Amino acid sequence: MIEINNESAIDVDETVLLRLTDFNLAQLNVSPDAEVAIVLVDEGAMESLHVQWMDEPGPTDVLSFPMDELRPGTPDNPTPPGLLGDIVLCPQVAEAQAQTAGHPLIDELILLTTHGLLHLLGFDHAEPAEEREMFGLQKTLIQGFAQAEHRR
Repeated sequence: MIEINNESAIDVDETVLLRLTDFNLAQLNVSPDAEVAIVLVDEGAMESLHVQWMDEPGPTDVLSFPMDELRPGTPDNPTPPGLLGDIVLCPQVAEAQAQTAGHPLIDELILLTTHGLLHLLGFDHAEPAEEREMFGLQKTLIQGFAQAEHRR
């Protein structure tokens, strides 16, 4: 079950994020009954979370809060249902990054949501090998979702 709650002042097409998360969970062989919460917050709320959990000042673009430490499954052995955790997005920070990158806000939110979901599933990018694996998978998922959306 995917729950999306937009507490930010920016209007976001939540249905895209819902389809994206459904797509990514299916690609990663995670039960569609796994629970994920996506919350969009303004800069002040994100800054509070960033300071509280990461001990870093200022708002950030995405934070992930894993719960049951689930990992991706395989086609023969999918990840069982459970509580994946929360992805917190800050559309204001994402908007600035999207402008810098020269693409729409929704593309940045797709990137950040996918990134956050991979963190919920145990991926990290602290070491170069981990970063290559995570960012490679992230790119593959985003490209696959773009193709699936194009066919809609």
